[in-house]
Formats: sequence, structure tokens, C-alpha cells
Amino acid sequence: MPVVWLIDAYRAGERTQLRALVQALGWPCETKQLGYRKFDLITHLLPGGSLRGIHRASRESLQPPWPDLVVSCGVRNEPVCRWIREQSGGGCRYVHIGRPWADPSLFDLVITTPQYRVPNRENVVQNELTLHQVSQSRIAQGAVEWKNTWRDLPRPLIAVMVGGNSGPFTLGPRAAARLGREASKLARDSGGALLVSTSSRTSAPATGALQRALDAPHYWHVWRPAGEPNPYWGMLGLADRFIITADSIAMLSEACATGKPVDMFDLGGMCESVDQPRDFRLGGLLYRALLNWGWMPLTRDISLVHKELVASGRAAWLGDERRPLRVQDSTDMARAVRAVKGLFGEFGDASGVD
Repeated sequence: MPVVWLIDAYRAGERTQLRALVQALGWPCETKQLGYRKFDLITHLLPGGSLRGIHRASRESLQPPWPDLVVSCGVRNEPVCRWIREQSGGGCRYVHIGRPWADPSLFDLVITTPQYRVPNRENVVQNELTLHQVSQSRIAQGAVEWKNTWRDLPRPLIAVMVGGNSGPFTLGPRAAARLGREASKLARDSGGALLVSTSSRTSAPATGALQRALDAPHYWHVWRPAGEPNPYWGMLGLADRFIITADSIAMLSEACATGKPVDMFDLGGMCESVDQPRDFRLGGLLYRALLNWGWMPLTRDISLVHKELVASGRAAWLGDERRPLRVQDSTDMARAVRAVKGLFGEFGDASGVD
């Protein structure tokens, strides 16, 4: 059975994807946490393998015996993973998740999603959504843990999962207040209640504007790095419907995995058919300029994911007429697992992976 090294990501959403893939593979795995040197950008952009971008203690943790497979993501980890493959004499396979900064030919396998606009190659898996750890058993457990907390709220329960600024799109007070009004109207019209949770990317001004705009029965949770329990898995398990701010492809992926109706909330400028007012943010303005005139690898275009979700019927824009949910023959995770196993000559059935 192949031995895996997981070179851990430095962003939460990417860490979730890495762990989901390794868990689905079911192979022995060792996780490597690296420390990175500042201002060593050249190392990240060179095509070869190198450990120059990481601290000495991290370099010393990378010792033989070398793994059969290294799995990672992020530009800082690319030269490290190539170095590991070189040290193994080519026996180690390198799987990269998400955006590859180097040419795809420098990886054994790239598992990506539409927003990164990676060219189609034999070693590139184009998934619709990001990898996740949502399973029927996991969300059932969340439902058990939170059902008493929300037992007095009227049904249907509508989960409102809130992200934050993303690229050219801004979740400021204007968009947050509109989200509160539209979600509240949906709850009142259906006779139900809202389960509302912010996230690590939700700004304080947006949080305040959202809370003030809620005028339907609701449960309110503000994300904190530690402290009170996080209701996220309970929301996935107990909600009858989801409203997800469309900046978060990870939350969209996880909500869609439940098979329940998913509405995407337009922060402003996301949905082509409706011109919603936008919150101003200089960074968002600059990002839009990069999308229009910049070097493509520097940017991601999440609108490509939105278009595929709407076209496939897996999600709809909040307020639009809903299409029937699509039933998939194969999940993104199953497709990824088959591709990884294919690197080792294994094409076992991955249809049960969820």
C-alpha cells in the first residue's frame, strides 16, 4: 500500500481539501507542517525542486525513507514537493490540488476546479467543485448534536452561511444588509426560520449590518477562532435549504454535497442577469483590473464555477426560479481518487466515495 506525505496547506480551505483526499484514499499518511521564510519569492517561481523557501527545522523533517506519494497545494509547497520527488529518484508521485503556479507538466497530477482556468492536459483532473469531507454519517452526527438547540424554531430551517471578500467581490455592509433582508423575507414567506453563521472572512462591519437586517425567527452565530461550539455541521445536517454567499466555493461545495436546495447570494457583480449595488473596496477594483488585463495565473475567476452550478441545476441564484437538482453518476471525490490510484496502476471502484 502506498505511503503518503501530506505537505500541509497554509490556508484553511486548502487544508480541508488535502485531508479529504487523503482520507478518501485510505493509505498510510504522515502530515508535514512546514515553516516558510519570508521574501523568498524567486524559489517559488523556479521550475526545479528546492528547500530554500522553508526554515531549517522544516528541512530537517524531510528525511528518507521517501514516500510513494506527496500531496499538497499552494505555491510555497511546490518547490518542496518537487525536491522530495527528486530525492526519491523519481519513485515518488506528486499530486497538487487547486491552482498550480508552475506549468502542469511539472506535476504527476493536478486536481483543480474551473476558477483557476488550468489548461486541459492528460494529467489534469477538472472537477466542478472543491474536495470536501461531507458525508451522510458526518452530517447526521451534526444533526444529532444540534437538534435540541434549534428544536423550537419553525420549519423549514434555512441555513445562511456567510463568507467575505473574494477577489473582485466585496461583502461589505451594503451587501450584508441586503442578504439579511432577502433571507428574512424567504423565511417569513415559508413560515420558517434562519440559521445564520459568519466565518473567519466576514468583516465586523458586514457582521453588524447583517445582524441588524434580520427580522425573521433566527439562530445567530458569529465565528470565533476558539470558544463556543461551531454549528456548521449541524447546519449541514438539519437545514432544509441553504443560502451561501457566492464568494465561498468551499461552502458551496459542501452545501451541494447534501443534496438539498442551494441558493447563491450575489455580493454584487456576480450574476450577469442582475446588476446589484456593490460595496466599494480598492482591492476589489484592482483585482477586476487584473482579471481583465493581467496575467491569468495571478487571478481566479469564481464566476466560472457559478455558471457551471446554475447550468447543471446544482444551485440557483437567490430569487431565481429553481431548477431540479441534478443527480450525479460520479462525484468529484470519486473522480480524484480514481486518478490518484491510476498513478499506481490501481483503478479500484471509487463510486462509494462521497
